[in-house]
Amino acid sequence: MNADDVPQEGSPTYGGHLKAVYARTDDGRLGLVQSRGWEAEETVTRQAVQVFEELAANALERVRAGKSSPLEAHMYRARMDIALLAQASGFWRWQVRRHLRPTVFARLSKTLRARYAEALGIATDQLDIAD
Repeated sequence: MNADDVPQEGSPTYGGHLKAVYARTDDGRLGLVQSRGWEAEETVTRQAVQVFEELAANALERVRAGKSSPLEAHMYRARMDIALLAQASGFWRWQVRRHLRPTVFARLSKTLRARYAEALGIATDQLDIAD
């Protein structure tokens, strides 16, 4: 795509910010060009957010039923999946999956809980509350 062809329709999800995209500049090289977004990207972003909201609602039901730990609900609220939470917190994926079990989560040390809280961007004491 040429720099002049980069869509500038404007996207409410950007919140007034611009996004850098690669496009071919006038001299034929790839370079960064600012974009205000476009409709197709807006639609896909809204659909992805909706999926994570549904996952969070389902996780909250599992937490209330005692089938999952509050970590799962927080993970989806932060728009993360197991792989991303593992990467952000420094745990292996199998450890994150294990910590989604309520009995295992209840035994986590303050240090491990603090790692999750930091990765999720919440206070450590909020980690136990799923609502």
